[in-house]
Amino acid sequence: MRFGNFAKTTAAAAIVLSGAVSAAAVSPGTAQAAGVWDRLAKCESGGNWSINTGNGYYGGLQFSRATWASYGGERFHRYPHRATREQQIAIAEVLRAANGGFGAWPACARKLGLPR
Repeated sequence: MRFGNFAKTTAAAAIVLSGAVSAAAVSPGTAQAAGVWDRLAKCESGGNWSINTGNGYYGGLQFSRATWASYGGERFHRYPHRATREQQIAIAEVLRAANGGFGAWPACARKLGLPR
């Protein structure tokens, strides 16, 4: 999940403008939106939001440390798997918005029919 500086800058600006990142601040706040992230986490990590298998990807949505840090995750915790489900979703929303879809999770997005 590595992206160009433009996406990182855009995401960082969104974080700064929001003042505080929370699930409510960056997601539509609907049960349907949370359901998409739960389905994606089920595909990525078996739905285990605190998983760390040692493969370099962490949490329910399998963030790399670099992506997590680039999109503001360290405001919650240094490692994604130690952040709450809601905090992981908040950062995933920033990442998705910066990239216009679920392309950061290509295999599962394809499998689930999500826009990339």
